[in-house]
Amino acid sequence: MKFLVIEQDLRVWGTSQGIISRSFLAKLRKAYPQSIIDVVYLKQSESEDCLDLLPVNSIKTYVLDLKIPFYTKLFNKFYWRFFHVSLIRNNIHKVFGSYITKIDYQQYDHIFIRSAGLDCETILGAKDLSILKKSIITFNEPYPTFWCTGSISPLTNLELFKVKEMFEVVNQAKSCMATEILSEDLQYLYGSRKKFYNLPHQYDESVFDLSKMENVYKKNKKIMISYQGAIQFGRNVEILLDAYQELLENNLLYIENTEFVLRLKGIDKKKLVVKYSKCSNIKILDFASFSDSCNEQMHQADINIILENGPLYCNVLVGKAPFLAATQKPILSISPERSEMQRIITDPKYIANCNDKEEIKQKLEILIVDRLNSDAAVFPFGDYFSEENFKKLLDAVLFDSSGHS
Repeated sequence: MKFLVIEQDLRVWGTSQGIISRSFLAKLRKAYPQSIIDVVYLKQSESEDCLDLLPVNSIKTYVLDLKIPFYTKLFNKFYWRFFHVSLIRNNIHKVFGSYITKIDYQQYDHIFIRSAGLDCETILGAKDLSILKKSIITFNEPYPTFWCTGSISPLTNLELFKVKEMFEVVNQAKSCMATEILSEDLQYLYGSRKKFYNLPHQYDESVFDLSKMENVYKKNKKIMISYQGAIQFGRNVEILLDAYQELLENNLLYIENTEFVLRLKGIDKKKLVVKYSKCSNIKILDFASFSDSCNEQMHQADINIILENGPLYCNVLVGKAPFLAATQKPILSISPERSEMQRIITDPKYIANCNDKEEIKQKLEILIVDRLNSDAAVFPFGDYFSEENFKKLLDAVLFDSSGHS
């Protein structure tokens, strides 16, 4: 078989999307080792991406010039208010489309167009192009932004017209794909008569160089609890840290044997540093490189934390979940009632309601006690991120959607 994958983000750090997309290519190669895999990489800026680590037959890289002409910016100030369409967005989509339209797509059996971030430029850039009828489009976030969990974006006419635009793209595409709950939500949002398929994110160590370690935090206690990520979209780290502080107040054993190390980015980081500055067991550090972050969570941390978007629901699969599954260490997912983690975590001790401090405290204490007594490998996600499950779900996308048995 011959695969074409159109990618927007293959960076090795700074974004979970690059990690997800690189790992998808690695898993695709393992699922179909004799296949031809060609990649068209439409990147928005120069970056060092270690593309030689990707197990593909060819990769064509283009750095797009997305500078908006002055007259487009000028007219857009008035245009979008009257017609609810952004000339700036249209300009960006045309740039992406100008590269996609040059692809000789007829030679491929299967084509993936994969989105990145919240704006889905690769997908929207293919709108009305003939390649789209043969393409499987992949959503990694809700679109438009109003439907992103925790978003404070208002529901404007511009956002509603985005729904209409994506509805047309969905109808033109061969099939659509997302993670489990997101696929359900988007199928409903766009009123799609075609099935949205489910394929979870993946992690594959082979497409990363984890040998460069410059700033790995070495744990100082027997048990290190670790959270690394952004504070956004309703992720509530304070309720977790407050629960941990209460555990420390009631048990000297936890003070002497545990520490909570966080690497955060987000506008609330400074506030958190001040709030927890008097607790020596809580350490809030600067964000680390991908290699440092991976090595900390694999070799230093004993319990890794996942913060899902909230507070009511989370319909995206956090990018770090497959990586943390690969560490075979305990995780505690702080999650709303409806979320991906609620579906795929097989043991309830690894998940707590993001609005219930007592439950968070109880579950965290269970994991601390377990880890004080044993460092055995654990599998909170069962075989959900296994290569066998990936191939089974991928086969459903490839063959069900093409009408083959």
